[in-house]
Amino acid sequence: FTDPISSPSQSWQYLPGNRRVRRAPTVAYDTPFGAGGFRVMDEDRLFNGAPDRYEWKLVGKKEMYIPYNNYKLDDPSLKLDDLLSTNGHVNPEFMRYEPHRVWVLEATLKPGKRHIYGKRVLYIDEDSWIAVMADNYDGKGQLWRSNMQTTAYAYDLQGFQARVAIFHDLIAGSYLTDRLLNGKPPAKLNNSDYEADYFSVANLRKLGK
Repeated sequence: FTDPISSPSQSWQYLPGNRRVRRAPTVAYDTPFGAGGFRVMDEDRLFNGAPDRYEWKLVGKKEMYIPYNNYKLDDPSLKLDDLLSTNGHVNPEFMRYEPHRVWVLEATLKPGKRHIYGKRVLYIDEDSWIAVMADNYDGKGQLWRSNMQTTAYAYDLQGFQARVAIFHDLIAGSYLTDRLLNGKPPAKLNNSDYEADYFSVANLRKLGK
């Protein structure tokens, strides 16, 4: 929703064991999400959700190297074993960076509020207004996770598209990649072929495996 505070996200999940669809009760803030516990619900595209647990401060503008025009990551001929062959980060052979102006946005956890991140720093590209880098600190002020959001210009949409997201756990020395397309058909962007019934709970149960 446009206002995630007054209208929280509504999510459902399919349970393969009993072929039932249930409403997910708490899908927000620091609810774990995805494989390995590398990310939480409000980290989609580095931040996505209600901002009310943090005090926000616009620090200013700076220039830094950021992931940009990362078409190579989406090469269908690229094998995942080659892309993910390095320890702690994606194979740099397939990454691309550009010096860009970014706006630095800092979030500090409010007193009495709970979240696994005590502070978050987002770096927002001035040209696309996409959050492309994020540094997340634990409750003791130690840098814990540093994440990147790669981008590619979608010519059919005439705008930048958030592509592969990379979540680094600096303490564990490991990482997670999300939204990989390698070895799969190209993503369908700006597709209006779906009917409203496709997004129903009944259809979710039907499509479950």
